[in-house]
Amino acid sequence: MKLSQKLLLSEPHVCPWWLAYTFDNPFRRLIHNPEKIFSPYLKEGMTAMDIGCGMGFFSIGMARTVGDVGKVISVDIQQKMLDILQKRALKTGMGHRIQPHCATPNDIGLTHYSGRIDLALTFWMVHETPRIENFVAEIFSLVKPGGKYLLVEPKGHVSPALFQRITVAAVQAGFHILDHPRIALSHAVWFEKLQQCEIGGLPEM
Repeated sequence: MKLSQKLLLSEPHVCPWWLAYTFDNPFRRLIHNPEKIFSPYLKEGMTAMDIGCGMGFFSIGMARTVGDVGKVISVDIQQKMLDILQKRALKTGMGHRIQPHCATPNDIGLTHYSGRIDLALTFWMVHETPRIENFVAEIFSLVKPGGKYLLVEPKGHVSPALFQRITVAAVQAGFHILDHPRIALSHAVWFEKLQQCEIGGLPEM
């Protein structure tokens, strides 16, 4: 096995921190503009959660939107990613709005935020998780009633069948599909966690 292959496989299902530089850079705003992507649902004063945040491309964009009274919880399983994120956030003046959190591969670990997240994001990362159904169910538990969840997965790397599996897992967890936004190079779905009164009023399938 080549050295490059060994390095890529050193942490199964996880993008190495150094590889993230190839796609997490300023030029990415030309195809993935955070403010535009989240504009339908992310507002000033909200608490957002960027799971699999990497070096903070979307976290910093979200922080600009939520303002000084809002908060972005940036979650990753690699401390190196979070260290780079913090440096980038400070340079852009967004450091005070971002709370980094180091998770484990099997647990986001933010139970004290259960039912308090206004908007959750997973961008190009759910396919890397070892237990997809459990992972999506944990996201559901963290989002507040009426809150939103944006699922985005890379086309080509993630097959339509796998994306459908993730979408079904989100629906089975309790999310309601709102929309299928057009995001470059991606499969994407906006979900909502319905209020209890709305759940009770839904017709039987």
